[in-house]
Amino acid sequence: MLKYKIEASHKKNGSAFALANKSVISFDATSGRDDILPNPAELLLSALAACILKNVERYSEILHYDYNSAEVVITGERNDTPPFMSKIDYVLKIDTSVDERKLNNWHKNILKFGTISNTLAKACELNGKVEYLKNDL
Repeated sequence: MLKYKIEASHKKNGSAFALANKSVISFDATSGRDDILPNPAELLLSALAACILKNVERYSEILHYDYNSAEVVITGERNDTPPFMSKIDYVLKIDTSVDERKLNNWHKNILKFGTISNTLAKACELNGKVEYLKNDL
């Protein structure tokens, strides 16, 4: 079993940060809304993005699927009372030459074995699709 640990701190009306491994992640912990730092909901969506993109890499190696790049766009809907994420939608785009069947298999594996994607799927409606990334360079 893997275990994870972060440490976070906040000063009243000041900055907040978390220490994860040897990285510092700054975030908004004010009672209002910061225009620069991500809030907790955006951090949650960022964790999902990291999970998806990490598994793009992992399953490209396991399945022997080549790709050049990947990107994901995620939107979340928050219920007001009580506050919780009720729905998360994403579009994963991969620059690859694999056929559509392989692309869908890749996506299935990304979701099936993703820690954050599995956790969120149990907590809210999680909808996603995979598409080919079209680079018009």
